[in-house]
Amino acid sequence: MTPPRDRSFLRAICALLALGGMAASFASPPQAKKPGSAEPSRSTPAAEQSELVAPSVARPRAEYQFPVGQTYVYSGEWRVFNAGIASLRMEQAGRENRIVAAADAAGTVSLLYHVQDRLESFFDPSTFCSHNTSRHIEEGFRRVESNITFDYQRGKAVLDHKNIKKKESKHEEHDIPGCVTDMLSSIYYVASLPLAPAKTYSFPINDGGATVTVMVHVEAREQIKTPAGTFNAIRVQPETSSPLLRDKGKIWIWYSDDAARVPIQMRARLSWGTLTFYLLRIEKK
Repeated sequence: MTPPRDRSFLRAICALLALGGMAASFASPPQAKKPGSAEPSRSTPAAEQSELVAPSVARPRAEYQFPVGQTYVYSGEWRVFNAGIASLRMEQAGRENRIVAAADAAGTVSLLYHVQDRLESFFDPSTFCSHNTSRHIEEGFRRVESNITFDYQRGKAVLDHKNIKKKESKHEEHDIPGCVTDMLSSIYYVASLPLAPAKTYSFPINDGGATVTVMVHVEAREQIKTPAGTFNAIRVQPETSSPLLRDKGKIWIWYSDDAARVPIQMRARLSWGTLTFYLLRIEKK
C-alpha cells in the first residue's frame, strides 16, 4: 500500500468540499466494485457542458449568513484507516471574506506519506466573485506554491506556479467571465443556494486554467450521523464536463438542512477506494 505521487491532498479535499476539492495523496491499487455496495446514485446523466460558456454567479439567498469566525473541523476515513484532518475557516478581511483551509495526513497514512497542505482564498461577499486564491502544498518530497489572481478588468485569471523542489516556475493567463468562483469559496457558494429538491444549479469555477461550469444536482434529503451530532441533511452531487477528480471519481456533499447549510459530510468514490470526511466539530471564535 503506497500513496500515489500525482494527487494533491488539498486539491481533492477542495473537490469534495468545494466541487472543484477531499481525497488524499495515498491510495491502493484499483479494485472492482463489490456487489451490493451502497453508494448514492442519480439516474439522469449530466449533460455535456462547454468550458467556454459560463453561467452567472448568483447572489446569496437573503437568509444565508456567512459563518465568519467559524472553523469546520473534519476527520477523514479511508477503508478502516484514519486518513487525515482537515479544517475550513472563514474570516472577515476588510471588505472581503477570507477562507483558510488546512489538510494534514494522520494515523497510518502519515507514516506512509507526509502531507501538510494550506490554501487561502479571498472573495467579495456581496457578489461571491473570487479575487485571489493561493496554495502551499507539501506532499512527500513535493513542494509546490501557486497563486491565482482574478483580474476582472482584463477578463483574465493570472496563474503563477512554482515547483520549489524542481526549481521550476510558470506564468499563465486564461480568459474568465465577469465573475467566477474558486475551488475554496465555492464550498460556501453552494451553501448559499436554495438547494431545492431535484433541482440543478450551475456556476463557473476557475482553478488557474480554463473556466468550467459546475453543475450541482440536489439528490435527496437524509439524516446523517457524524461525530459532531446527527443532522437532517441535503445530499448534492457536483459534476463538470471535466472530471473534478483525476481518475473520474464521483463526489457527494451533505449540507445541513437549515439556514446555516454547514457541509457536514463529504465523500469521494475513486478507483482506489472511497474516502469520507465527517464533521468533528465547529469552533467559534
